[in-house]
Amino acid sequence: MNNITIEDYKTAIRAKYEVAIKEDVSGILSDPTPAQLRDFYLRIFERGVSTIDEEIMKIFLEANENFSLKKTIENCKIGKFKPIISFLEGGNTDNKSRIEMAAILVDFELRPYKKFQVNNSDEEKELIEDLKKFEPLPIKEKKDLEVEGEDENFNDIEDSNVDQNSNEDETQEEKISSVEILKPVGIVGTVKRSFFEKYRRTAIATAIIFGLIAVGTIGTVIYFEFLKKGCIQWSGDHYDEVSCNMEMEGIGTFNSPETYDDRIINLRRIKVCDTTAFFKNNKAVVWYAKVGDSVEFFNTHGMHPENGKALRPVTQYIINKYVKKH
Repeated sequence: MNNITIEDYKTAIRAKYEVAIKEDVSGILSDPTPAQLRDFYLRIFERGVSTIDEEIMKIFLEANENFSLKKTIENCKIGKFKPIISFLEGGNTDNKSRIEMAAILVDFELRPYKKFQVNNSDEEKELIEDLKKFEPLPIKEKKDLEVEGEDENFNDIEDSNVDQNSNEDETQEEKISSVEILKPVGIVGTVKRSFFEKYRRTAIATAIIFGLIAVGTIGTVIYFEFLKKGCIQWSGDHYDEVSCNMEMEGIGTFNSPETYDDRIINLRRIKVCDTTAFFKNNKAVVWYAKVGDSVEFFNTHGMHPENGKALRPVTQYIINKYVKKH
């Protein structure tokens, strides 16, 4: 009989979170803000997610079928991600979509919960049973965190049975009790290691092995991904691909060769007039930067290639003041 419970699943996700913090080169996961978490999920989606993960995101975000999931993530209110942070830091929740979103965030492999129930190895089951034997230490100062949660309509993803008649607009408040602290590991042979320590040790060992393999190929990757593409150089109103050995055209110029970057290769300086389409769906599609007493316009966001200033989305005020009328 399978004794794996949802509480075991929560514990495993939090353990993986501790590992993910150490592996996250951006440093965001160690102390994430809701806004950073939203951007993190956007990057996860852009890298590609499974069908199940995509469905979980749609349910959690209450996605409208008329909008893409990417647009839904970008426009989602950041407050919706606060309960995920609280859960990972030890707060309790029974909201299934929130738990699964946390599993996606830390890339917990045995997700969703049904997969965790079915595919646990004997060793993992033993570790979970060991974990249950630990008694929490008393907490000196207890402080209940009140978290406003969303009532997502989340059933088992594998069965694809989402109750459409559920009250999607209803909200609930969850009282999150103080975080339970595990009893520290004692002398070897007297107290078994906690699930967290064994899980972390296994994950770190695996990461080291793959890291050593990666070291042998990183030079090749750098060559083919960077040197092969060469460099780029600003040519007045656009970027051109050039040789990285190309010398600067003159002292003090801003168009010395730069490492090839897909994010800016398509940047263009554009000419505009009063008939130019500056907005689409009430959002700016033209960007600008002030240069002296004038303004220069560009086709996308980024940095001004010559003065390094951040490009800003155009506003009606800028259009009225600087765009010539014909």
